[in-house]
Amino acid sequence: MPLPEQRHRACGGPTRREILRAGGLAPLTLGLTNVLAARAGTAPKARAKSVILLFMWGGPSHLDTWDPKPNAPPEVRGEFRSIATAVPGLRIGEHFPQLATRAKRYAVVRSMSHTDPAHLSPVHHLLTGRIAPKPNSDADGASRRDAPCLGAVVQKVLPSADAIPGAVTLPWAVSHPAAPGGTAPGQSAGWLGTAFDPFLVTGNPNLPSFTVAGLRPSGDVSTDRLKSRAELSRLLDRTGGLDGYTGVQNKALGLLLSPAVSTAFDLSKEPIAIRDKYGRHAHGQSCLLARRLVEAGTRLVTVNWPDDGQAFWDTHGNNFPALKTRLMPPADVAFAALLDDLTARGLLDETLVVWVGEFGRTPRADGGGRQHWPQCYSAVLAGGGVRGGAVYGSSDKIGAHPATNPVSPADLTATMYDALGIDPATELHDPVGRPLRLTDGTPIRPLFT
Repeated sequence: MPLPEQRHRACGGPTRREILRAGGLAPLTLGLTNVLAARAGTAPKARAKSVILLFMWGGPSHLDTWDPKPNAPPEVRGEFRSIATAVPGLRIGEHFPQLATRAKRYAVVRSMSHTDPAHLSPVHHLLTGRIAPKPNSDADGASRRDAPCLGAVVQKVLPSADAIPGAVTLPWAVSHPAAPGGTAPGQSAGWLGTAFDPFLVTGNPNLPSFTVAGLRPSGDVSTDRLKSRAELSRLLDRTGGLDGYTGVQNKALGLLLSPAVSTAFDLSKEPIAIRDKYGRHAHGQSCLLARRLVEAGTRLVTVNWPDDGQAFWDTHGNNFPALKTRLMPPADVAFAALLDDLTARGLLDETLVVWVGEFGRTPRADGGGRQHWPQCYSAVLAGGGVRGGAVYGSSDKIGAHPATNPVSPADLTATMYDALGIDPATELHDPVGRPLRLTDGTPIRPLFT
C-alpha cells in the first residue's frame, strides 16, 4: 500500500559517578526557543509517548531484507528469494519469515538516501539530525563538538520528575574497531552537556551475570548516608555554592534509590516464555529490556546491534552466509516479538519503533559481499500512529537510487521528534549563543494516520 508522495528535504551516556562529577559543568542555562512549537497553532500533535530506535550498526543490505528485487539480474538480486507478506503486493527477504506475517503493523521506507559512505559520521546524521562535524569520515570519533543526540534533546525538552531515565542507550555505544575515530559521534548530548547524556547500559542482557552499573549504592555507603549527602548539597545549592549541581545529583540519587528503576532494568521479572520469544541472544534481550523501559516511562530507548565481534551488519565479504545465519534470524525474531509484546500490552499505539542502519549495500554483489551504499536503503517504522502495511518511497529497478520520495537521515530524525510532539524546528542555543535547529530534516507525516 504505497503512500502519497510528499516532497521534503538523516547514544552513549554517563556512569553514575560521571553524572555526579559533571553536574556543575553542564550548561543547564542554555537558551531554548520554540519548544514544542510554542508559537500559537503550530505545535505538532504528539502521537507517541516513547520511541524505540533499533539501530542496525554496520549497514544492512536493503536488497536482501526490505527491498528485494526478484526480477533483477542474478548479481543484483543475490542468493535469496523474496517472500510474500500479510500485505498483498509487499514482499521482503526470505529470512524475515516472522516479520512477513506481521507486515500490517509496520511501514517500510524504501527511499532512504544520503551521500556519506563512512560508518562513523552517518551515525551523527541519524541520531542528531545534523551532518557530522567531519562528514565522510571514520577518523573523527565522538566529541563535545557533536550536536545533541535524540535522547539528550528529549531529556532537555520533555523533562520528567520521575527517577526512570528519560533516555537509555544499550547494550553499548556503537564503535568500529577498525576506525581511527573509534566510537561513533552523535551518541551523546554533545555541546548540550554531560547532564543530558542518555543513560548507557553496557553488557549482554542475555547473560545470567548481567547487571546494570550505577543502580546500587556501594557497600560502604548506606542509603541514609546518601540521603544526608544529598540534603547537604541542597543546602549548599540554595546559597549558590553548587550552581546547577543538585538537580543532576538528584537524578543520580533517584537511580540509586528508586525501586521502580531497578525493577525496570531487571529482566528476571519476565516470564521465561517471554524471554524465549524475544530470542536468547543479546539483541533479543536488549529489545525486551527496551519494552520494559518504555513501559516504565523512558521516552527514548536506542537499541544498538550488539558488539558481536563479527563486523556487525558490515557484510563486505560474506553477505549471504552472514545474513542467513547470524544477522537476519535474530533480528526477525526480536523485532517480531517486540511488535507482539507491545501490541499485547496496549503499548504499540503509543510507542514508535524505528528499524534502520547507517546505510545500505551495493546493488551488485562483489565476490559474495556487498559494499557500503548510502545512496539508497530502507527503514521500517511501526506503532505510534504509523500506517501499518504501507510503503513510502521506492527505489529504482536495482535498488541503487530512490525513484520516488527520497528520505534523508535527518528526515527520519525529524519524524521521531514529531511523533513525540517536539517541533523539529525547535532551536537550542549552543555554548556561544548561536540558535541551532534540532534537525535539518522534515517529518514524514504521510506515514501516520
